[in-house]
Amino acid sequence: MLIVIGGLPGTGKTTLARLLAARIGAVHLRIDTIEQAIVRSGLAQHPVGPAGYVIGYALAEEHLRQGLTVIAESVNPLAVTRDSWQNVGTQAAVPMVEVEVVCSDPEEHRERVTTRSVDIPDLPLPDWQQVLNRDYEPWNREHLVIDTAGQDRQQSLALLLHHLDHPGGGLNGANEG
Repeated sequence: MLIVIGGLPGTGKTTLARLLAARIGAVHLRIDTIEQAIVRSGLAQHPVGPAGYVIGYALAEEHLRQGLTVIAESVNPLAVTRDSWQNVGTQAAVPMVEVEVVCSDPEEHRERVTTRSVDIPDLPLPDWQQVLNRDYEPWNREHLVIDTAGQDRQQSLALLLHHLDHPGGGLNGANEG
């Protein structure tokens, strides 16, 4: 299965992806990790552009073809990136679930963005204004929305697991929380 987790910086998507991967024994593919490796190689500077995503698509398809569940985690801000993840699932002939992680409380979201620490060496983190100004297209198809506002990480994980165990629950962009 391919589980694509997207959302603005500071919503909790990396935390949720890590917890889910550990719980279900999946491969966690983080585009930030790929992009920072490209920068460290000297081949590019931030912003990297589409390279990190293209590498992520290839790695995800390879892992899926090996029978592994993949959690692909990135901001995933554009319809074209979402369509590309969908193509990966189709090419690998596996089911796919798209998850958008949001934090509906602007103050909590701002606090997360301004107080988080870098967990990938030298990765530049966006400030609050950059998060607000980010190009982020609305989702135009069914997907699961997990609202992490007012919840701890285990509550958000439980909500996500519930919806993965009960397909159809929380789809159509319904804000769950």
